[in-house]
Amino acid sequence: MTIKVIRGNPTPEELAAALAVVRARAAALAAAPPGTPRPTSAWSDPGRIAQQRLPQPSPSAWTRTYWPA
Repeated sequence: MTIKVIRGNPTPEELAAALAVVRARAAALAAAPPGTPRPTSAWSDPGRIAQQRLPQPSPSAWTRTYWPA
């Protein structure tokens, strides 16, 4: 695995801390028993995008889709 710093000028201590976190996460995933579901990222959760419920279909529903409640 190669880690490349794209921006900034981290100190050796900052690089060591970041690498320790990445290695610990990789070791935890590798140590999990086979067949164990992997944790999903909140970034891929579709519920994060639609935080409000959409209005129910009705004659005036189109007006409620564009105006805040």
